[in-house]
Amino acid sequence: MMATNAFPNSAGSALPRQPAPAEACDAHIHVFDARFAEAPGAKLVATPAHATAADYRLIQQRLGTRRAVVVQPRAYGTDNSATLDAIAQLGPAHTRGIAVLTPEVSEDDLQRLDAGGIRGLRLTLHAATGASTRFDMLLPLAERIAPFGWHLQLHFHAAQIVEHAAVLRQLPCPVVFDHLARLPVGGEARDAALAVVQELLREGRAWVKLSGAYLNTRTGAPDYADTVDDARALAAIAPDRLVWGSDWPHPTEEEHKPDDARLLDLLAEWVPDAATRRAILVDNPARLYGFA
Repeated sequence: MMATNAFPNSAGSALPRQPAPAEACDAHIHVFDARFAEAPGAKLVATPAHATAADYRLIQQRLGTRRAVVVQPRAYGTDNSATLDAIAQLGPAHTRGIAVLTPEVSEDDLQRLDAGGIRGLRLTLHAATGASTRFDMLLPLAERIAPFGWHLQLHFHAAQIVEHAAVLRQLPCPVVFDHLARLPVGGEARDAALAVVQELLREGRAWVKLSGAYLNTRTGAPDYADTVDDARALAAIAPDRLVWGSDWPHPTEEEHKPDDARLLDLLAEWVPDAATRRAILVDNPARLYGFA
């Protein structure tokens, strides 16, 4: 549902309490554009209306961010045309993208995507609905993209991270865990997944996106207070391998859209140190995505 204010798919209209530093990056957004055909089965997953690159520019202006990473949503399957178009619209000098592909992709297509700003591939397997990829594609995809310096972006839930840890350890490219690595609130499942993520972070084989607070909470909006401990734990392990993302237009949150400025403010609670926050918003994404 579109928010009833000037900012599509976002609640509120206030600016963030703390201005974003110059060249700050929102490392996780999606674009849904009616000019592009949805993949078969796309109606089984959330497909927000009014979530174009032009809509997102309004969010950028509100947050004060300049760089962005457009992540291919399930709705378009392995046709990455909408994502490439969004990169071009938002400006290829300060926009990158994450595609969805299967291992059969041609070398020419990989080169075309690289030229278009793609820097990684996403496997969204936390739920089977609408997925274009499978777990057995992890290694074949990693082998295809390693020569390009790309990474695999993984939306797995915590138990899946543990289940596939052996494969993750042998991939020839880095991995980026979505949405706080989907660590559940407390318990053995959380601890086991965090141990795997911690190992890969310390070995320089992984990154984590500080995003999707609403996917990992019981206390809920607007403070998502029960996410603070996990975010701070990740920041203590590897502050130089974290990036922040809004997850706009929040496709999982169909009824009540989050306040994107509040989500950016939440980063200050997750990471109280200003210098570390600047690294997460500017320096880390510059290294991961190849911004100048």
